[in-house]
Amino acid sequence: MDKFVHLLKLSVGTDSVESLEAWQQQFRRRFDDGLHRHVTRMWPKREEEVLNGGSIYWVIKGVVQCRQRILRLDEARGEDGIRRCALVLEPGLIRTTSTPKRAFQGWRYLLPGDAPSDLPANRQNEDALPPQLAGALAEIGVL
Repeated sequence: MDKFVHLLKLSVGTDSVESLEAWQQQFRRRFDDGLHRHVTRMWPKREEEVLNGGSIYWVIKGVVQCRQRILRLDEARGEDGIRRCALVLEPGLIRTTSTPKRAFQGWRYLLPGDAPSDLPANRQNEDALPPQLAGALAEIGVL
């Protein structure tokens, strides 16, 4: 049995891995440690498993395209005083094989056996295919 679990999350408002990276570069400047964060309403009930080697897999334009390792979970409170979870992420996005995913709200747990594979190191800097093309190719098993 797996001793860790990943999270799957839509990257709303981003058009590409590069636009997600640019947004994260801007957002991380708000924190003294300079680490990337994604703030979400819910705290993972499977916190221990997430922190035992889990990553967040980003769905961009309906296709899983990259991931980041989750370093820790910090409490974050907004101006409204509501407790939220800040996923503290390892800098840098790791491109994965393109895998289509239907839209959903919030985040979902993703078992390691169901997670898309990382692209080989020599393909990490390739220009990404347009999301619709990557999704269509993944659907027919080409990617």
